[in-house]
Amino acid sequence: MNIHSQPARTPAETALIAAFGERMSDLPGDSVVTIKRDEAIERIKAGLPTRRIESWHYTDLRRLLTSVPQPGEAAAAPLAALVDGSAVLTLVDGAVAGSTPAVEGLHAQPLSEKLIDGSFAPALDMRGDDDAIGALNAAFVSDGWLLDIAADAVLPAPVELQNVHGGGQSHVRMAVRAGKNAKATIVERQSGSGDALVSSVSHLTLAPGADILWVIFQEQPATATQLAQFNAEMGHGARLTLLVVNAGGKLVRQEVLVKAAGEGGEFKLRAVNLLSGASHTDLTMVLDHAVPGTTSTEIVRNVVTDRAHGVFQGRINVAPLAQKTDAKMACNTLLLSDDAEFSAKPELEIFADDVACGHGATVTEIDANHLFYLMARGIDEKSARGLLVKAFIAEIIEELEDEVLVEALENRLATWFAEHG
Repeated sequence: MNIHSQPARTPAETALIAAFGERMSDLPGDSVVTIKRDEAIERIKAGLPTRRIESWHYTDLRRLLTSVPQPGEAAAAPLAALVDGSAVLTLVDGAVAGSTPAVEGLHAQPLSEKLIDGSFAPALDMRGDDDAIGALNAAFVSDGWLLDIAADAVLPAPVELQNVHGGGQSHVRMAVRAGKNAKATIVERQSGSGDALVSSVSHLTLAPGADILWVIFQEQPATATQLAQFNAEMGHGARLTLLVVNAGGKLVRQEVLVKAAGEGGEFKLRAVNLLSGASHTDLTMVLDHAVPGTTSTEIVRNVVTDRAHGVFQGRINVAPLAQKTDAKMACNTLLLSDDAEFSAKPELEIFADDVACGHGATVTEIDANHLFYLMARGIDEKSARGLLVKAFIAEIIEELEDEVLVEALENRLATWFAEHG
């Protein structure tokens, strides 16, 4: 008889389990939420995912998450809005901070209220056995924002959801419902200082005809771990453009889980990963085309320098009923050092026969001829390399229709280039 024993827990697993025991009585929630939290920590007790789990093959969380910081004592400060005039909703060190701005067509309330009365409990269910981020967040989530965008509302300025920390642990959720034919821009910012473990889970529901631009801008310090998940379900004729910018963090995993559930839906993913130092950044996407006549395009651009390691896993599932699906996915990587690495795994799983689907991936270095051309015209090598790198990612940002938002993002990226050029 073979007896399989569970491996000894890692220091990170032990710390998470101990932290749950210490904090459980202080976490908001009724008895049903408490049950959900207990189920989630049992998943953590079973062990963090390793490379043996297919969806975590390139990000061995059990090995990479080497420690878990204690709750921080330094209070973080809210950030200046990325775009002037934005309605800013702030989470500081895992809790709602500041007043709620009044915006016509938008209703916002703290998530903790729905944890206390138990109505948010169903949203804490984990997606499957490999949902480590959902489990971690469900166990520890303390607050967040619930947003309801009214039907036919066109919000005049971006809504900025800030999640900032001063170190330690921060576990938050954002849930947004966009009503029929609503149109809005949501900017999700993940930032902070010090050694930190951050989990953030977002849910977006788009009613028929809704049109949402959602920007995730992640600029964690080089000592932070960011484990994040974005979930969306799209109704008939809905449009969703998701821009993900990763420009920081020591260990980062951003999951994008989207279901095109209404005919005529259109999903666009645009992503820019700027990786430096010894960081590890994983962008994993699963897109389900569940009904006929939906379209999607995914373009991921990666700039990797120093000893950084990046990952893109992209899987498109086309259900048997999803005829006339049009889906295209591309991942392009620019390596700027001999020690930089990037792993790409695009996948198509197609069960319909009348579709147009494709994917591709490239990895390259700076073109020597292009570099020579610029230097021959009096541009020094560092500046020339910077221009070529900026051109590589410029079209991703410039594709956005909001010129003010484009300028703000370009300014933030220019700061990264100045520090890592």
